Amino acid sequence: MTFTQKHLLGIEPLHPTEITAILDLADQYVDLNRRDQKHADALAGLTQINMFFENSTRTQASFELAGKRLGADVMNMAMQASSIKKGETLIDTALTLNAMHPDLLVVRHPHSGAVDLLAQKVNCAVLNAGDGKHEHPTQALLDALTIRRAKGRLHRLNIAICGDIAHSRVARSNLILLGKMENRIRLVGPPTLMPSQIDAFGCEVYHDMREGLQDVDVVMMLRLQRERMDGGFIPSEREYYHRYGLDAEKLSEAKPDAIVMHPGPMNRGVEIDGDIADDINRSVIQEQVEMGVAVRMAAMDLLARNLRETRRQTEVMA
Repeated sequence: MTFTQKHLLGIEPLHPTEITAILDLADQYVDLNRRDQKHADALAGLTQINMFFENSTRTQASFELAGKRLGADVMNMAMQASSIKKGETLIDTALTLNAMHPDLLVVRHPHSGAVDLLAQKVNCAVLNAGDGKHEHPTQALLDALTIRRAKGRLHRLNIAICGDIAHSRVARSNLILLGKMENRIRLVGPPTLMPSQIDAFGCEVYHDMREGLQDVDVVMMLRLQRERMDGGFIPSEREYYHRYGLDAEKLSEAKPDAIVMHPGPMNRGVEIDGDIADDINRSVIQEQVEMGVAVRMAAMDLLARNLRETRRQTEVMA
């Protein structure tokens, strides 16, 4: 199985074969998670520390469950009330962590690049659970697995990513991953919610939702990131829903078998109509949550293999 990474900091460093390796292993973990006996021993004897400097329910729960199902000792650090609040630097936090000898470190941080900085200072495998507006690699991987299982392939599909593109690390990671796997990507949303260097992404850009959804295979909705907005990006939620919220009328422009995705948490009646979100024939939103646990199990498994091999070689050389 081809996977040579020491950390999972983003999608950008991954080769398409490495993406496929994670998804193939995750497929096996989907089967495991659907059994009565859900436990394996890939991380037995290893310690996993989850450090979330931003609040997260589903991502933190997903990583915790993934680690426990693979036999790791899992510890959650409440970073909102941590020494960082008392003035400790990220570097000092890294040095403190090193003294605890963790094997896997899962980090979410509000600043882009912070997870990369930590990875340079610790002696363990680091997984980026979202850093600022930069990347959210495991979300893109679980989205990719969801698409592949629903469509039978992950290449040459027409995929529309809709909504708040500018503030979304999910959009950025998905753009990179889906681009590497040879898909045709459209970005759909108001001009105020598009990144400034939009032309550099090599995507088709639509400001009209109905036009942007014509004949697409996948409709990926995004959450309005109000916590990252510091101005009047949208006139009102009601107006936003009228123009860019996904409802039956707009969805009718997509292919009849198009799937609907959302990374969550959803703002029903703002980004997506509740009936569409709950439509078992179109929506794969619950499947995304299920795939998230399997993908995180696969990513940690592969990183742990490389970590153990690196330590074994170091011992031999010593």
